[in-house]
Amino acid sequence: MKKLLGLGIALALSGCAVADHKEFHASSKAKELAQKYILVDGHIDVPYRLQEKWVDVTKATDGGDFDYPRAKAGGLNAPFMSIYVPASLDDSDQSTALAHRLIDYVEAIVGRAPDKFAIATSVADVEEHFAKGLISLPLGMENGSPVQGSLETLKQFYDRGIRYITLAHSLANHISDSSYDLRRKWKGLSPFGKDMVKEMNNLGIMIDISHVSDAAFYQTVEISQAPVIASHSSLRTFTPGFERNMDDDMIKALAANGGVIMINFGSTFVDPVSRAWRIKMGVQRKELETKFGKDSPELVDFEKRYRETSPFPFADVNTVVEHVEHVVKLVGIEHVGIGSDYDGVGDSLPIGLKDVSTYPNLVQGLLDKGYSEEDIAKILGTNLLRVWREVEELAAKSKG
Repeated sequence: MKKLLGLGIALALSGCAVADHKEFHASSKAKELAQKYILVDGHIDVPYRLQEKWVDVTKATDGGDFDYPRAKAGGLNAPFMSIYVPASLDDSDQSTALAHRLIDYVEAIVGRAPDKFAIATSVADVEEHFAKGLISLPLGMENGSPVQGSLETLKQFYDRGIRYITLAHSLANHISDSSYDLRRKWKGLSPFGKDMVKEMNNLGIMIDISHVSDAAFYQTVEISQAPVIASHSSLRTFTPGFERNMDDDMIKALAANGGVIMINFGSTFVDPVSRAWRIKMGVQRKELETKFGKDSPELVDFEKRYRETSPFPFADVNTVVEHVEHVVKLVGIEHVGIGSDYDGVGDSLPIGLKDVSTYPNLVQGLLDKGYSEEDIAKILGTNLLRVWREVEELAAKSKG
């Protein structure tokens, strides 16, 4: 296996594309299961997509990975709408303002089509909406920066419907260190971050450890009395050295905490060849920046031109299934779910999982591996709903 991985990485680094034109066709059984059970996706970046360019996702859209017709076709019932705030806005009032504006966008989606969508702030909401044929839109905040060091502001976001918070994003913020940031400002969580984890337990907000540093992860699971989630992370065993993903020891600690890792679909998250291609492209871009400057004409449309000479080696459905299987074998079926990162990973999505209409292809991959209907239901949504319910129950006890 190691030799095969090494060969794949060598091919990518040499500029050779790994061709894979296999098409995936879900069986009627796979399509039936996708519609039969509640399908939760832990992370879809629709709100920020609308921030960049407004489109009416209550109808079919030309671009993006999500809209109502495709969601219905794929069996998607409860996509967590990512209230994503870039790290560039950390420690500014703009951070909080943007978060509120993105929540407004989700409310606008529901306002345009209350016969299609509904805001979900509880597990009971999701179950009720499913029974009515509505798509639930629960809210998760990606990057805790908008909290601005105020537990009162944290409560305001809870009141607006936020039900998980990714503690940091690409840089260390006032809450936590980031896996992407070489500066380990807090060596894990900040003093406020530790208090915030406890208050999230009290309020009933799930704690999302995607993006945080390893030290921050371990401190979080030690402090939190409720299970935590990784809303859109994959496995480091397939992408050695990529701290944004979780290693086996972390997954074991997550499972001991009762939590769930929701697998990110992005090719560079799940496939070593795709990851190596991305690294090589970054090195070449950096070389041009060093030689000519960041604003040089040589860097205009750099990635587009790079792809023309070195086509991107996409992962596929089976690659994602391998991540699911690894978690199941390591810690059990109860600790894995779906966190696609649709509308958030650009055009790096795997073959067979290009948008929200394609979840049945993933179900087919699980069927092909011998997963039972009951186990597939857990992966699709039951596992995440179990964590969310436990978070709600702990909060109810703390409130008296």
